[in-house]
Amino acid sequence: MKKITISYPLTPEQMEQFRRPQAMALGYFDGVHLGHQQVIGGAVAYARAHGIPASVMTFHPKPREVLRKEKHSNYITPLSEKLEVMARLGVDQLFVVRFDEAFSHISPTTFVEEFLTALEVKHAVVGFDYAFGYKGEGNPEMLRELGKGQMTVDVIQPWLLSGLKVSSTLIRKHLSEGEVEEANRLLGRPYTVHGTVIAGEGRGNTIGYPTANVDPTDAYLIPCNGVYAIQVYLSEKKYDGVMNIGVKPTFHKDGMKQTLEAHLFDFNEDIYGEQVRIEFIEYIRPEQRFSSVQELIAQIHRDADTVRAILASK
Repeated sequence: MKKITISYPLTPEQMEQFRRPQAMALGYFDGVHLGHQQVIGGAVAYARAHGIPASVMTFHPKPREVLRKEKHSNYITPLSEKLEVMARLGVDQLFVVRFDEAFSHISPTTFVEEFLTALEVKHAVVGFDYAFGYKGEGNPEMLRELGKGQMTVDVIQPWLLSGLKVSSTLIRKHLSEGEVEEANRLLGRPYTVHGTVIAGEGRGNTIGYPTANVDPTDAYLIPCNGVYAIQVYLSEKKYDGVMNIGVKPTFHKDGMKQTLEAHLFDFNEDIYGEQVRIEFIEYIRPEQRFSSVQELIAQIHRDADTVRAILASK
């Protein structure tokens, strides 16, 4: 899949290079969850049926980072993760529009004329709640009207699971409460964090449970503090394990910076500096403070047994 970064206004060179008949899914797509996959799948299906490229147009960074000057946003799927997921969905090219002050002020008409028409989008697919243009003034019906005669528009209705609308907001809620199984159901895949293994305090080796301290490679939404069943991919090889997210209250009375510590079963190699992919499978328990190191070790034994049983049943 090709990633194409553009900004407003498009240059004549960009229009010449990327203008071609294409089907395009439009949206922000944080999470690329089951609902988003219906939108993207609609564009891919149309593209395949008509022999044209399947495209997605999204934007980066988050609007609130530009409009509200927020500096600490986090993402269910940072841009690098979006690329991976969309490539697996069959997308041929991803247009990433830089969201800045200039782009935030364009009208719905300008967006259609100077982006979609300029790139020769023949078929657009959007979600039922898609909004575009200055202050979100544009909606799917307006998109249909503005594209009449040049572009057809397909609107995808909400995707429901157990009677609830699948949404990025609901996924964020589940992750913030440790409900990774529920988040995974809405995503259609395990929630994933990529990171680099860094040096920690070295305490895991002294208690018989060496851990890999993971520094996320992007601004991921980290699930709430607690203990999780995980699967870790290192150089494409998969390892089962248990992860603690938290502040190590047994060793730090006043807490510390949140850390992600993974213990991989049946593994004892030096992997400092290596890149890993962590898939969260199930929440085990909240993080807690123990009165002694011995109590902590006993609980780690129980956690490891619990996680082995869970992963063996998957």
